[in-house]
Amino acid sequence: MKNIPLIAAACGLIAVSGPASALDLAALLNPDTFMNALEQAGHDEMSPLGMFMAADWVVKTVMLLLLFASASVWVIFLAKIMILRWERGVLRRRYRQLDKLGTLVAAPEKFTKKNGVVSRMVQAALRERASSGEGVQMKAGIKERAGSEIARIEAGAARRMSLGAGVLANVGSTAPFVGLFGTVWGIMNSFISISESNTTNLAIVAPGIAEALLATAIGLVAAIPAVIFYNILARSIGGYKVMLADAGALVERTLSRDLDVAALADNAGTTPRRLASVPTQAAE
Repeated sequence: MKNIPLIAAACGLIAVSGPASALDLAALLNPDTFMNALEQAGHDEMSPLGMFMAADWVVKTVMLLLLFASASVWVIFLAKIMILRWERGVLRRRYRQLDKLGTLVAAPEKFTKKNGVVSRMVQAALRERASSGEGVQMKAGIKERAGSEIARIEAGAARRMSLGAGVLANVGSTAPFVGLFGTVWGIMNSFISISESNTTNLAIVAPGIAEALLATAIGLVAAIPAVIFYNILARSIGGYKVMLADAGALVERTLSRDLDVAALADNAGTTPRRLASVPTQAAE
């Protein structure tokens, strides 16, 4: 258990060091091979893993935090992209189903038992209409209250979809400075070593400076993808919000149409008859 942080650091540093070192990742998964690699890294101070092992505990902590932040960025991005793709597909299908149906009267058969944002909007509209009655004078109030609840459903769905994007923004903005802190700390230790050894030989002080600069490199490795992923998610979430607004508008239009048809039927004393609907542009 005590070697778990070292294993994580080794895997991350091998990934940072390039494809050639990444080829040794499978071999490092063997505990014996891993311990041998740690021993070799102690002698090769200019390798990424060797620089990590030789670094001060503060610099090691900074590197581990940055590696964890980098891994979190990739996990969050991949998870949000898959969730967004799924939710956009479900929202598009429900939009087209409701648009084709053209009325909320028959909607319970198709939407009540289904999950999804459009289903919750339809259920909210039907619930408000059932609670308010069928009087003509209640029409404006029904549409206003249903529109308010639909707007809250839209806001809640957009807020849930935005969860995690803030982590990408925070990592992208702070990781370089965290890495810079580790670099400054490491260079301070290097200058202290120079003072204690009474020598300015570059071969002696270079390893300490290199391991300090490695913290900044890992900070950039964490920050650059975080900024790119955040921009991609921001655009995707913006498009999802537009789809939510289109779906909410469709539910409100369909509710208003049903109320108008019911009012005309009450005035004429006949059963409401709905004309064939013409499909509108589906949300994209």
